[in-house]
Amino acid sequence: MSRAVRGDLAARREELMGTIRAAAIAEFALNGLNGASTQAIADRAGMSKTRLHYYIPSKQDLYVDALRHIVEVWADLFHGLDMTAGPERFLRDYIERKVRHAIDHPEVSRMFTGEVMRGAPFLHDFWDTSREATRHASEVIERWIAEDLIRPVDPVLLQFNIWALTQHYALHATEARFMLGLAEDAPLDATHIADEVTELVLRGLRP
Repeated sequence: MSRAVRGDLAARREELMGTIRAAAIAEFALNGLNGASTQAIADRAGMSKTRLHYYIPSKQDLYVDALRHIVEVWADLFHGLDMTAGPERFLRDYIERKVRHAIDHPEVSRMFTGEVMRGAPFLHDFWDTSREATRHASEVIERWIAEDLIRPVDPVLLQFNIWALTQHYALHATEARFMLGLAEDAPLDATHIADEVTELVLRGLRP
């Protein structure tokens, strides 16, 4: 088998695994690990249960893989930005990314939150990496404080508060639409929401 053919097969397998992972996240977000079934995941992925099990060792392995993927995606949202650009530029870009991701992929936040609410039995394997990222961000925030770019704040709590503000539109989208007078299937205005959250955070950080 040529290298080109092997590469094509690997790309198709990765694409298929992406489809399976997206279906799994949607099902786990709705029903959790115990309530989800591989048949339901297969149905969402548009394949037979037999074919699904050809690609995954078990439902639990797929659940752990989905959690790992979520942690990596959120890390990419953060690390893809330049923290040396200063607090205003960084926070505007980061909050916009987080809001848009929460609105476009609410099932990601719902699955993650469901895992945390159940005591995070599977997340602990990934949390050391996440904590290191949080500590790194805290060091940058502390530097902003030392340079009098923002007022003194608890750097970890600041990150928690931004996560809470942005994740709200994934976890409580139905309530948000109702309170805003929108139809149940109406899109949320990501630009408006990101602008409002950003201004709230930046005004609260001014020295």
